[in-house]
Amino acid sequence: MCYHPFKVNCPSHVAPGLALIFDLDGVIVNSNSVHALAWRKYLAQFGMDSAEIESTMFGKRNDEIVREVFGDNLSEEEVAAHGAAKEAIYREMMRPQLEDNLVPGVRRFLDRHDGTPMAVASNAERPNVDFVLEQSGLAAHFCVTFDGAQVERPKPAPDIYLMAAGSLHIAPGNCIVFEDSMPGVKAALLAGMRVVGLQTTHPELPGVHLGINDYRDPRLEPWLRAQNILS
Repeated sequence: MCYHPFKVNCPSHVAPGLALIFDLDGVIVNSNSVHALAWRKYLAQFGMDSAEIESTMFGKRNDEIVREVFGDNLSEEEVAAHGAAKEAIYREMMRPQLEDNLVPGVRRFLDRHDGTPMAVASNAERPNVDFVLEQSGLAAHFCVTFDGAQVERPKPAPDIYLMAAGSLHIAPGNCIVFEDSMPGVKAALLAGMRVVGLQTTHPELPGVHLGINDYRDPRLEPWLRAQNILS
C-alpha cells in the first residue's frame, strides 16, 4: 500500500494536526499536455481520431479512458495492455522535460512543509506515480502514495482520499487536498476535506476553498496558517 516506509515525522496514531494530500497530474507536475500527446501518438497506431482526447481524459482513471476510447467490449487484460502501452509513451516523452514541467513552486512548498504529514492520492497508474516522484526527487516528502488501482471507485468517489487520511492517521476534516480537476475536487469535498484548487487545468474549480495559479501564489501560506484544527 505504501510507496515507501513511513518517515519519522509521519504519525502512527490519530494525530491532532493538519495533513496535506496531493493529486499528481496538474498538481505536482504539469503533465496534461504530455498525456494528450502520448494518447494521440498511441491512437494514431490504430488510425483513431484523438481530437477530443483532452475532454475524455481529464480527471479519469486509465481504465475509464481506455473503455471510453476503445469501447466496453474489451477484456480486463486488453484494457490494462492499452493503458500500459500508452503510459510507457508518456514516460518516454516526459522524462527529458520533467523538471521543467513541475508545477511552479511545488519543490520549495514541499521543502517548507517537510515535517507535515503528506500523501499523494491520484487516479494515475502506479508506474507514473513512481516515475514522477522518483525522477523529480520528491518522493521522500510523502509518507504514503496511492494510485487509482488501489480503490474500486476512482474519483469523483471519495475513497482514495479517505484511504489516504486513514493511512496518515489524520481525521478527514483535518486534511487539506490539492486538486486540479473537477472530479478530484468533488472527491475531496465528499470526503469532508478542505480543498486548494490548482488552476493549471481549469480556470475555475467550483467548490474549492482557495483557488491558486501555482504554489507561488502569495495567498497560499496565509490561508494555510489560518486553517483551524477541527476537534
